[in-house]
Amino acid sequence: MYKIAVSEPDRISRGIEMANETIDATGLKCPQPILKITAKAPDLKPGDVLEIMADCPTFEKDVQTWCQRMNKTLMWVRDEGAGKKRAQIQF
Repeated sequence: MYKIAVSEPDRISRGIEMANETIDATGLKCPQPILKITAKAPDLKPGDVLEIMADCPTFEKDVQTWCQRMNKTLMWVRDEGAGKKRAQIQF
């Protein structure tokens, strides 16, 4: 997990959450990154934040769809370069 050098008040005002759990799904193809999220979901409590990184070309759309179906909050999806995307989901 990487750390964000942001003060606590800035972190709160900018909506940046530190993840409770992280998944590195780079190298996995659809639907494996979403299956990893689904497998981890029962371990997370309301308010927990899951961060996942994947390089699957459909990951951004897949994670959006999963969050809508599961009624979870997709906080953000960021392009990390080299085809990788990082997302945070609040449970």
